[in-house]
Amino acid sequence: MKPLTEQDIRSSFVNCSKGEAKRLPVPRDLADRPWDDLDFLGWRDPGAPDRCYLVTEREDRLVGVTLRLPPSRHGSPHRSMCSLCLTTHPGGGVSLMTARKTGAAGREGNSVGLYMCADLACSLYVRGVKVPDRGGRFEESLTRAEQIARTTGNLAAFLDTLYA
Repeated sequence: MKPLTEQDIRSSFVNCSKGEAKRLPVPRDLADRPWDDLDFLGWRDPGAPDRCYLVTEREDRLVGVTLRLPPSRHGSPHRSMCSLCLTTHPGGGVSLMTARKTGAAGREGNSVGLYMCADLACSLYVRGVKVPDRGGRFEESLTRAEQIARTTGNLAAFLDTLYA
């Protein structure tokens, strides 16, 4: 992914108003992000634990999405798998993230959801740059490039549902 500026990020959101995009918190460490290892930029809202954001490149343009999370379930003994990168995490390491749909459907309150790594580090898990706490990735016969393509394909399919 190419490095993004705050203005790039704010102008990319498709499922919130321009005013909401102007007010949302943007990461202050943009210069320090591992851009070459990212398929999307994802971050949690430090002031609102139920909100997070995702920005990705799609068809030569940026697409930003605001997401909501359910209340945290720390301490849960179960394992869950991320629908994007197929990384497993214990407890609250995977969360259902919902996004308001675009257009009239979104204004009517319609949303879609996807189980994702709660820290939004899917790109780093797929590349082996980050290892999940007590979780893991299954050994696969797919190459790393194929796993990255699958992850970006899963993200594209999710983004398509925002417009449906």
